[in-house]
Amino acid sequence: MASATKEIAADMSPFFRLFTDGTIERLSPLLDIPPSDHPDASVRSKDVLTDTGVSVRIFAPRHQSPPQKLPLVVYIHGGAFCIGSPSSPPFHNFISKLVEKGNLIAVSVDYRLAPENPLPIPFDDSWTAFQWIASHADGSGADPWLNDLADFRRVFVGGESAGATIANDVAIRAGVRRFRGLEVLGVFLVHPFFGNNEVDKVYKVLCPASSARDDDPRLNPAIDPRIGEMAGRRVMFFVAEKDPLRDRGRAYYQGLKKSKWSGEVEIMETEGEGHCFHFYNPNTDKAAAITDRLLAFFVAA
Repeated sequence: MASATKEIAADMSPFFRLFTDGTIERLSPLLDIPPSDHPDASVRSKDVLTDTGVSVRIFAPRHQSPPQKLPLVVYIHGGAFCIGSPSSPPFHNFISKLVEKGNLIAVSVDYRLAPENPLPIPFDDSWTAFQWIASHADGSGADPWLNDLADFRRVFVGGESAGATIANDVAIRAGVRRFRGLEVLGVFLVHPFFGNNEVDKVYKVLCPASSARDDDPRLNPAIDPRIGEMAGRRVMFFVAEKDPLRDRGRAYYQGLKKSKWSGEVEIMETEGEGHCFHFYNPNTDKAAAITDRLLAFFVAA
């Protein structure tokens, strides 16, 4: 139990409390869905500890007739950089649904969590994982699922909330690096966390070197001098009317449209809903609309 004398930087109950000294009190029990290769399951999954030290969970459809190369989705989960993993039920279930309905293969990154691993470690872990994924583009990588199933000419990078922030950073780095045999067609940012002109107290605690405002290129990538090289032909934004982060997402949407990046930008806003509502109420029509729009984005890119 955290000391009552500590000053709370952010109370994210019922998930966690973050203190100004950088410590965290996680309030929710850690729940995990194990990977499964059950023969009756429509989606199979496995955990891989890569030779870089970063773990990933790979998802693939069970049946293909005839066998074919599939679009590859690199997914980075949210959780304020502090909670969650690819095995967390909301993320595991969401990706499984995308894989089943979209007939694609997905890799979810298990980056190390802050504050024990201060920012930018989650960003760097995700970039390291992306480079490991890219090492399979010529069919000689370490994982047979990626070698055999993934179409590296149809790659999508994205995530939700803090994961969207990281995914955008990965897309910029991927564009600068330009991997041979790999093409990022699209970037998707679901209820993204970006900055505004006020200090974000949570981000400041997790990344003391940052201003935690929109003059930090990670929190306002439109001002990143590398933005013109960002990978992807299209970026899809998802925002929600009652999400406190909605206006930040819209600001980056507008900033990206005006930037040196020359791709197409789209946005979908869900009325009457809050931040990442589709994880908590996944069976609603509005949640289904997010999944359907995302799958259409993969097809159209």
